[in-house]
Amino acid sequence: MKTTILATGLILAAGAAVADDHMMPMVEAMDQSVANGVVSADKISAPENGWLVVHRTDAEMKPGPVVGYAPLRAGETMDVAAILQEDVASGDMLMLMVHSEAGGMKTGVFEYTLGAKEDGPIRVDDKLVMTVITAE
Repeated sequence: MKTTILATGLILAAGAAVADDHMMPMVEAMDQSVANGVVSADKISAPENGWLVVHRTDAEMKPGPVVGYAPLRAGETMDVAAILQEDVASGDMLMLMVHSEAGGMKTGVFEYTLGAKEDGPIRVDDKLVMTVITAE
């Protein structure tokens, strides 16, 4: 009986690990007010610990300067809030992007600057894991 329970537990644990390994990285967010100095993502799936990074962007959809960030843990996280570090006006476009914790000098310290390798963007099939919203 103990063997059956143990085997069932191992099968369930293995199934959960497989599900985590096959999770598609993504960011879900909607246009939102930034009057409180915060930008939120409704849901994020990340393959590793890292960062939700808020970049300025425009109609060209290229990531611009970083205006905020928040730590992420691997897996699925709901309602991730990044405090804005500079003013964002209503109508500004913001790119919410998943960045890695890899490549930096210190764990838990956001070290990315535009174009750097430290704590850089995560890519899937050479595409950034991100979404674009408009500040209201």
